[in-house]
Amino acid sequence: MSTVVVFHAHPDDEVVLTGGTLARAAAEGHRVVVVAATDGRVSNDDVDRLTELHSSAGILGVHRVECLGYADSGFGPEFPADPPGRVRFARADAEEAARRLARILCEEDADLLLGYQANGGYGHRDHVRVHQVGKRARQIATTPRVLEATMPREMLTRIAHVAHTLRLPAPYGREVVRTAYSPEASITHRINVFGYARQKRDALAAHRSQIGASASVERLFGALMRLPPQVAGLMLGREWFVDPALPPGRVHRDIFG
Repeated sequence: MSTVVVFHAHPDDEVVLTGGTLARAAAEGHRVVVVAATDGRVSNDDVDRLTELHSSAGILGVHRVECLGYADSGFGPEFPADPPGRVRFARADAEEAARRLARILCEEDADLLLGYQANGGYGHRDHVRVHQVGKRARQIATTPRVLEATMPREMLTRIAHVAHTLRLPAPYGREVVRTAYSPEASITHRINVFGYARQKRDALAAHRSQIGASASVERLFGALMRLPPQVAGLMLGREWFVDPALPPGRVHRDIFG
């Protein structure tokens, strides 16, 4: 059996991009470790999201959860100042953060690190920093393999178009998806997680503070929760990764293969 460490920016990212893959890996007997760079709080007065992260991880079968403790850097053109007593992840010393992550990789003798691509998926400054820190941590710890979580850009473009036409909420706007994540042709791993869609949906529900963060997100999640399990499985039944060491072309079905 293998050990996989997944490095995410915020609590709830572990579900959105990799929840089914983590649940499948745990069910197949692999050791699964989640490391969050931030505690998800933009302000020191924000709700504690680490409790939600631990609940989500328990649903997915994760064996260990760690948080590096940085503050959420926020999304958008304005980069807020550091909150009292804490530093925002995108402003943190990348080498120091990499060494903290590398320590966990070494403790776990990790076979595989899951992280993000250089564009941070959709450009969030914390996600970009996850790529930078994860890449350096892998070098320090000499972790054998890395996969970068992604989604097919063409699929997101279609979803955004349909949502706009029907005036429904979409995960990303049409402007964002033009450069978000990866072209389908560059994806090296497509993982079938249909059998773990219910766990993924329940793990999403554990992040209650984010569900109610905006009316559009609440509507989107409410619609998802009302879907029959088979339909939800179709929507949540695939996850995607890019192996930067492999040429595109052949699509792999197992992150450990």
